[in-house]
Amino acid sequence: MGLESLTSNSVETTSNGDMAKQVSSSPTGIGYVSLTTDFEANELTPVSYEGVNPTVETVNNGTYKLARPFSFVTRAGDFGSQEKEQLVAAFLDYLVNSTEGRQVVLAVGGIVDVGAGKPWSELKANHPIVDQDNSGITLKTGGSTSVDKTITAAVQSFIPMAGNFKFEPNHTGSGDGFKRTLGGEKDGANAIDIGFASRAFKSEETVASGLMSGEYAKDAVVVVVPVKNDAIKDLTKLDSWKFLVETLKHGQTLSKLSNR
Repeated sequence: MGLESLTSNSVETTSNGDMAKQVSSSPTGIGYVSLTTDFEANELTPVSYEGVNPTVETVNNGTYKLARPFSFVTRAGDFGSQEKEQLVAAFLDYLVNSTEGRQVVLAVGGIVDVGAGKPWSELKANHPIVDQDNSGITLKTGGSTSVDKTITAAVQSFIPMAGNFKFEPNHTGSGDGFKRTLGGEKDGANAIDIGFASRAFKSEETVASGLMSGEYAKDAVVVVVPVKNDAIKDLTKLDSWKFLVETLKHGQTLSKLSNR
C-alpha cells in the first residue's frame, strides 16, 4: 500500500479529540494524536516510527523521535490581584519543578523526569500564598486540548494544598493559549490566566512578554489508524510518508488522509 499525496478526501480537524474521532470513524482513516490519547477507547492503533513504539520510556530515552513540548505562558501581570498572581506562580512551580507535580503529570500520560524534581515541602517555602484561604480565587486555564488531562490532574491535586482555590479550564486549541493570555482575546470573555500549547510557541506569539513561560512536559506525536486497519504498522515501510512525518515534526496541521 502506498500514499503518493494528500487526496481530495482529506478532512480538517479542530482538536486532538476531534482527530481521534475522525480517524476512527473511517476504515481508511489516518492521522496524528497525542500520546495521552486513550487509544483503546477511541478504537485506534498507534503506528510505530523507525521501528520504535511510542511510549513514555521511548520518548524519555530519545529513541522515539516524534516528540513535542507541552508549553505554557501566563498573563503579563494583569491577573486582577496580587494574590492570584502569587497563586499562579506557586502552581507553576509545583507543576514544573516539584516531584509531586511531575508524578501527577506522568500518571496521566505526560512525559517528565520525576527523579529531577524537588519535594514540594521545599519549594512551598517560596509561596506563602498557599497557606491562605484562597477559596475566593478562580484559576483559569486554556489553550491546547492535548494538555487538558495533565493540567486538570495537576490542578486538582494542588487545590487542597493551596487554600482550596477554584478552577475553570477552557481548553479549545493551542492557538488560544497565547491569544487568551497575551493576544487579542486576553481581555475578552474567554480570558485565561495560564495558556498552554502542545508545541513550541511560534515566533509571532511573543511569550516573553508574559510573567512566566516555559515547558512542563513532553508528549509524543503518534500516528494512528483504526483498529481494523492492519495495513500500516511502521512508517519506515512507506517511503512516501516522509513528507507527512516532516510536517508533523514541525507542528503543522494535517487533516485525516485516505489511501488510494
